[in-house]
Amino acid sequence: MEPPGLRERKKQATRRALALAALRLTVERGFDGVLVEDIAAEVGVSPRTFNNYFSSKAEAICALAVDRAQRAGAALRARPRSEPLRAAIEATMLVEFATGAVPEHVPDRVWIAGLRMVLATPAMQGEYLRVRAAMQRSLSTAIADRLDLPPASLLPDVIGGAVAAACDAASHRWIEADPPVPLLPLIEEALRHLADY
Repeated sequence: MEPPGLRERKKQATRRALALAALRLTVERGFDGVLVEDIAAEVGVSPRTFNNYFSSKAEAICALAVDRAQRAGAALRARPRSEPLRAAIEATMLVEFATGAVPEHVPDRVWIAGLRMVLATPAMQGEYLRVRAAMQRSLSTAIADRLDLPPASLLPDVIGGAVAAACDAASHRWIEADPPVPLLPLIEEALRHLADY
């Protein structure tokens, strides 16, 4: 697969900048305290440009997590076929969460409080479910490819769903922890628990 050209890289950079600005501003000001115009101005683009990338503020806020889901599926596909599936999944997810989309692995109380508020906003809950579904779908497709299973097979969906749920549980524990704790050890623990049953 060829690397993206300059135009595509610029589009990806703009999309990422908008997503980061949306998340940061919403954490700082609250969901209702941020307008699309504010996000666009933060990045130096027009609201129309924002609308070329995202259909809503909630979608922009969750875009980094959707991107993580797509990267996870691609990374799992790229791992050596000789590697056991469980080891490949663990390695993939640990890399993805080690390079998280937040300023620090152990964020300060202001950032955590903002994330809690964002996730508690009713307008965000549907978008958050979409993120979770994207992770499951991305992993399931990659697992089916690795195992050479037909699209109708249930096994990849079950495994992908379990991994997505484990990472989701770890992320929630991380957000709720007081005092703050690092995310990566929680992801490791959650993935280990999948092997316990």
